Amino acid sequence: MQIQEIPIQQVLVIRQEVMWPDKDLDFVKVSGDDAAIHLGLVDAGQLKSVISIFKEHQSIQFRKFATLVSDQGKGYGSILLNHVFEQFSQSDIKQIWCHARVPKAQFYEKFGMKKAGETFLKNGIEYVKMEKRIS
Repeated sequence: MQIQEIPIQQVLVIRQEVMWPDKDLDFVKVSGDDAAIHLGLVDAGQLKSVISIFKEHQSIQFRKFATLVSDQGKGYGSILLNHVFEQFSQSDIKQIWCHARVPKAQFYEKFGMKKAGETFLKNGIEYVKMEKRIS
């Protein structure tokens, strides 16, 4: 098992397949993708999970965190997210945050993330900001 930087085209395919299978690839692109760090967890030569990191000052936002549906529940996403927390705990980053789909908030709480603010709707899905302070 290995975590490595992944080209954006591979990331887009996983994003679309997992998060928005009824939309085209352009729909899953986000502003700043060209400057983001895209990480993937590869196991047995196959890309299983992806996450995109957007850094601004002493904060990072992770977006479009997705694990192949056939591989969910096997710990790949947890390994990848733990890697992100570990990688940035040794840096000048003070906060890691994301906009989580409300049904997934409990998953992020297992990593010490807390809800911050009110829920909001985007593309018909309810989200909440989740954050974790890094010391």
